Amino acid sequence: MVVAGIVLYPKIKPLFRTTEEPGLRTGPGSNGGGRQPLYASGYILVPTKMNELIYSTGSLLPDEEVDLAFETSGKVVGIYFAEGTRIEKGELLAKINDKPLQAQLLKLRAQKKLVEEREFRQRQLLDRDAISRESYDQVATELQSIEADIMLIEARIDETELRAPFHGTVGLRMISEGAFATTQTKIVRLVKTRPLKIEFSIPERYAGEVTPGFPITFNIDGFQHSFEAKVYAIDPKVNIETRTIVARALYPNVNEELKPGRFASVRARLSQIENAVSIPTEALIPEMDGEKVYVFNKGKAQGKKVITGLRTESHIQIREGLSFGDTLLTTAILQLRNDLPVQLDTIVTNQHLVTE
Repeated sequence: MVVAGIVLYPKIKPLFRTTEEPGLRTGPGSNGGGRQPLYASGYILVPTKMNELIYSTGSLLPDEEVDLAFETSGKVVGIYFAEGTRIEKGELLAKINDKPLQAQLLKLRAQKKLVEEREFRQRQLLDRDAISRESYDQVATELQSIEADIMLIEARIDETELRAPFHGTVGLRMISEGAFATTQTKIVRLVKTRPLKIEFSIPERYAGEVTPGFPITFNIDGFQHSFEAKVYAIDPKVNIETRTIVARALYPNVNEELKPGRFASVRARLSQIENAVSIPTEALIPEMDGEKVYVFNKGKAQGKKVITGLRTESHIQIREGLSFGDTLLTTAILQLRNDLPVQLDTIVTNQHLVTE
């Protein structure tokens, strides 16, 4: 009998097994037809404020910048600016030797005085019909020619003076007094840093939304706070390679705390939605026929088809399919099924959530 029992036991053992399957429980405390509940996190939907933002990188540019040089050649006889100082518009910065031109000017002025006296006498004689009109015209033409020569010399003298075309700050000078300068010789760089320009690029699809007057904010390394500026110009052409369009904004830079050439992180807010239904990005499940989410309903998971709207880095707007107060399931997404028992281990809610 013992030997018979040993031989027959393996064959009749399955008859004594319970019909319990993995993942099911038949004992006391079972839930949902014997299935064990799945632990998941809940997210209570509350009204949120969503902002559609563009993030870009840009550069700070001076309002005006120029490398100053003389309009003529000659020996530098004077440098009248200190490096790194503010300069007003029209201020004399440097000068080339103009003694030969001054001598020519003096000679022409003396000639002009004599010709003016001749012209005066000829005009009196013409009034008395003592001379012909042709004789007077010759003297008048000579006077006009001398006046034109004087204007030409004065213009050449002005070319020997280097003056600031606008107010700004001069950099380091590149020439010393006594050196010979040509029209290609750079004397100093003049930069206007008040205001500053912020140049940045935006995707082409936003070209119609970002217009002159559009506000932006930007951040600079080393500064804890953000700076505000307004767009003043947009390039009319889209870059073929990057499919972006270049825009420029103006920052007053009243205290000149920012310097041109620095890197800027630019942020532009396109739209703002009040009281939006938004969910975390990880809770959305893409499918062939659309997108859906799972909500917690009477202890079970329930799938709902949704229509999405605005997307940000961390949240997605739900236009249809969910309502305020719904408890969204945000974890164990791949294991969720309709009517699957669920037990919430954590519940997240934020009455003042702002997503960007």
